[in-house]
Amino acid sequence: MQSLYSNGFEHIYDKMYQTFIDYNDEYLFYSEILDTHNKSNVLEIGCGSGNLAKLFIESHINYSGLDLSNDMIKLSESKNPKGNFIQGDITNFKSSRKTDAIIITGRTSSYLTTNKNIFKALTAIYNNLNTGGILSFDFIDATRFFPKIKDGKNVKHSATIHKVNYYRESFMKPNNELDNFMFNWEATYYKTENGVTKKITDDTSTVRAFTKNEWELFLKLSNFRLLEIIDRKSYAFDTYVLVAQKI
Repeated sequence: MQSLYSNGFEHIYDKMYQTFIDYNDEYLFYSEILDTHNKSNVLEIGCGSGNLAKLFIESHINYSGLDLSNDMIKLSESKNPKGNFIQGDITNFKSSRKTDAIIITGRTSSYLTTNKNIFKALTAIYNNLNTGGILSFDFIDATRFFPKIKDGKNVKHSATIHKVNYYRESFMKPNNELDNFMFNWEATYYKTENGVTKKITDDTSTVRAFTKNEWELFLKLSNFRLLEIIDRKSYAFDTYVLVAQKI
């Protein structure tokens, strides 16, 4: 099994996700939150291959990006040579200077599978925000999503880039042997070129969905004030976005 975030496979991720995610819409959504709260600089956690970064860098907002994958960081830097990118872990990162806002995009919160790591991440975020700073992030809503996958669900996503067809076959099912709202996500990626289909890689993850009440409590216990809950449609998942402020 090969991770889609490294060893050259990050380029496949980059190609496919540009067709899954409307990055212009993502930029407008998060930049409106920043404008509403008068924030002029932002750190994006889970910046991936830098597609959202490009739009922020071209804007009036001072942008930095952080990702766990060093290969993703290198790809982001190659696409955005004027950008500021940091390789780091959400649970213990430390930026060179504090920021007014932090956003966690692409449902990166799903990889915080233990309560311990959630509190570590919120502590790191708190320590890297200026007083009154804003945290905004999306998460998979367990209340709506789990009934849809309780017996297992197959999902297929396709993307065509430069006359090459890529597609992903996913199978998702709750993992009832683990604590919290965990589910297994098994995905196989394929490429069809000149009429020939070839398997690219398998990617298997155990990730987490949340309820609104869970995040409300996590934030309160970590000295954040919840400002807003936004119900936002996202590809493949029922998603909420939270906006909170460092107290």
